[in-house]
Amino acid sequence: MPFVIALAVIAAGILNTVQSGSNATLNKTLGQPILAALIVAGANVVVYMAAAPFLGLSWPGSQRLAGVPWWSWLGGAMGAVYVLASVLFAERLGAAVFTGITVTAGIITSVVLDHYGWVGFAEHTADAWRILGCLLMIVGLILVCTF
Repeated sequence: MPFVIALAVIAAGILNTVQSGSNATLNKTLGQPILAALIVAGANVVVYMAAAPFLGLSWPGSQRLAGVPWWSWLGGAMGAVYVLASVLFAERLGAAVFTGITVTAGIITSVVLDHYGWVGFAEHTADAWRILGCLLMIVGLILVCTF
């Protein structure tokens, strides 16, 4: 099972990068960044609805809704910021630089979130290896941006 999960996560990472170019091209062709983002959001809904029969879809009770931390409701808005960034900047920066920046920022943020156990993640100490990994990501980003 871990192998299947790893493959699914690898596919998500690949699709995330391809999505940036797709979103940017949609914006370039339409000339309307908000319309492009709305089309992306509409496509998201279609995929979620197609997955619903396999993953389930039901409305939780009021007690469960009341137990959701306030910051959990902001995930969709954070995703929208990413989509707008890809629509507006991916083409200008290129796939390597745009993805390099977003992935490096994500890795560094992930190490901090893991270290403190923030936003629902289990605590994983930011040891020397994780910090070195972050520094190497920054070095890799500098190399991608420079050459």
